[in-house]
Amino acid sequence: MKNYTITVNGNVYDVTVEEKGVGVGAAPAAQSAVPAAPKAPAAAPAAPKAASAAGAGSVQVKAGAAGKVFSIDSSVGQTVKAGDPIVTVEAMKMEIPVVAPEDGTVASIDVAVGDAVEAGAVLATLN
Repeated sequence: MKNYTITVNGNVYDVTVEEKGVGVGAAPAAQSAVPAAPKAPAAAPAAPKAASAAGAGSVQVKAGAAGKVFSIDSSVGQTVKAGDPIVTVEAMKMEIPVVAPEDGTVASIDVAVGDAVEAGAVLATLN
């Protein structure tokens, strides 16, 4: 048996591989894949925020990529036009502005600077 640590899309897994058979053509088979550093606790607080965001405004502003909230560019109550930056997300050392999909008023900002967010996570809502 051999133990490996594998990272897939930022998730770390400890994998134990057992070699079956001794001859040529015998392929290793993965016995188990157990998260070594679970990311679920960091994502768990995002679920209640997303649920509260649904009631705050009718238009959701979602992250296009996973990353860390770099800055909040708008405030609750601010009137924005389509394309105005709401939040900036840092991913792979790039700053990616998340913009308003349509004209409206910012109803809620559902993240804070430094929060880790997944792609598709609700960052803010508009009315």
